[in-house]
Amino acid sequence: MILYPAIDIYEGKAVRLVKGDFDAKTVYEDSPLEAARAWVNAGARFLHIVDLDGAKSGTPKNLHHIEQIAAELHVPVQCGGGLRSLGAVKDALAAGAERAILGTAAYNNVDFLDDVLAQYRERIIVSVDTRGGKVSTSGWQETTAMSAESVIERLQNRGVRSFVYTNVDRDGMLEGPDLDEVRRIAAVVRGRFIYSGGIGRLEDLTALAALRQVNLGGVIVGKALYEHRFTVPEGQAALEPPRGDRPFRPIYDATGD
Repeated sequence: MILYPAIDIYEGKAVRLVKGDFDAKTVYEDSPLEAARAWVNAGARFLHIVDLDGAKSGTPKNLHHIEQIAAELHVPVQCGGGLRSLGAVKDALAAGAERAILGTAAYNNVDFLDDVLAQYRERIIVSVDTRGGKVSTSGWQETTAMSAESVIERLQNRGVRSFVYTNVDRDGMLEGPDLDEVRRIAAVVRGRFIYSGGIGRLEDLTALAALRQVNLGGVIVGKALYEHRFTVPEGQAALEPPRGDRPFRPIYDATGD
């Protein structure tokens, strides 16, 4: 599995929210580029970037930061936030993102999803974010009546194979993942998914690795890294089984990991 340090950009700064609440933010770095540089210098192999302004407004607002990070640091970047049109997805990929993360529009606009998958299938991830077990949309400002399992099934039937799954109720709380929840999602996902939400200790990462879910491709970590609960190398080591205990995986999979 891959450790994905998170960089959430809001009002031009690298921040972290608590439970997706825009009024409960902590600014960790005035420059998103410098936040990204710190993770790359520490050994990060991939970066997860969210344009919170874009997620809130519905259109990307921070692609210039994505472009700068991708150009200067030369590590693969996946980004999301406000990617609700084919043009916005094209712009994000043109800015240097390896993968574009869709959210609200993937659920609400079938034609948009079909068009994006037709052009960029292997570079598309859909983010499934939940509050109280139900899918949350529009930058976590609205909660639907849909379960994560039903949404994932519906999206897979349209051709989606890569997901980010976030428990927003745990996000920023440092209280650990719900392992039973991760098992339930793993049982539904036919491609690959990345988990996010509540990572606070190295033990949380080793517990996720111990689930041995072959479709769990990585874990996104933000606040725990910013607050020095563990380092990037320590986190990556916790996600990697001993060399002799690693299951066989094909060279290429749905997410490119």
